[in-house]
Amino acid sequence: MFASIRNTIPRQFSRAYSTAPAGGKNGNGVLWASLATGAVLVGAYYYTRSKESQEGSVASSNIPVTTALDPKKFIPFKLIETTPINHDSAHYRFALEPNQELGLDITSCIVVKAKVGNDEKPTIRPYTPVSEQHARGYFDLVIKRYPDGKMSNHIHSLVPGDVLEVKGPIPKYPYKNGALKEIGLVAGGSGITPMVQLIQHVLGDPNDNTKVTLVFANKSEDDIILRSTLDDFAKKHPDQFKVHYVIDKASSADWKGDVGYINKDLIKKYLPAASAEGVLVGICGPPPMLKSISGSKAPDYSQGEVGGIFKELGYTSQQVFKF
Repeated sequence: MFASIRNTIPRQFSRAYSTAPAGGKNGNGVLWASLATGAVLVGAYYYTRSKESQEGSVASSNIPVTTALDPKKFIPFKLIETTPINHDSAHYRFALEPNQELGLDITSCIVVKAKVGNDEKPTIRPYTPVSEQHARGYFDLVIKRYPDGKMSNHIHSLVPGDVLEVKGPIPKYPYKNGALKEIGLVAGGSGITPMVQLIQHVLGDPNDNTKVTLVFANKSEDDIILRSTLDDFAKKHPDQFKVHYVIDKASSADWKGDVGYINKDLIKKYLPAASAEGVLVGICGPPPMLKSISGSKAPDYSQGEVGGIFKELGYTSQQVFKF
């Protein structure tokens, strides 16, 4: 349903992160609490390729479709292409067999493994692929490199022909087409990735009339990953999908979105009310953002209690999902 889209990459970039006042430390525990939802990903972009028409031709044949992932073991996948996005983020395409799908559920993520440097034990981190659920012959990741991020730096060092070990899928929210009337999503920075996975799935099903609203917060306008893709979704589905951008500070008088942090007023303005029927609100972003808006996840990385602004506005645990 979706045509390939090439993002316009700005020539100057700021550090892409924000969405909540600074706070907390980044240890392995925090990484697993936030990255398992795909927050480490910056996002993705879709771009026009002659290869994709060939893949579509293969996919339409009578060759049986298989899935590549195994939830019980890591499988090596070969990197076939790297495309820079900005100063610290890049798009990575990994090869599958021509009529093979990765095998992701909606919504779910993967975990990757690699020996980094002189470490005795491998580093394992979760990521959310950004290719469409039934893409065949490849899957895509977009990785933001963090200064102290072992895995993100390792992946940024890969060149075509290198391999990355992957296991999954790791299930998240068990979405069922048409089970909800309206979904409200809050994303911060790289937390956009699992949201895109869900949005494109909903909009890609002509039988799913669920309405989706996204509030997407970033440090600056240049940091808005996937903006052209999100805008294209909104243009093609004006009655089903709305996106609202929030940045810390506007550098231009031309900025049309909101400025500041996501607060109670913005959530009340854009997201479906807790009193409405068939509502889900989801959130993905850095730990301080979750703490402020939805309440943090539990120490065992389960959903935990609803807190923050969502609790103040009356959302229940059945209406909230922390990606």
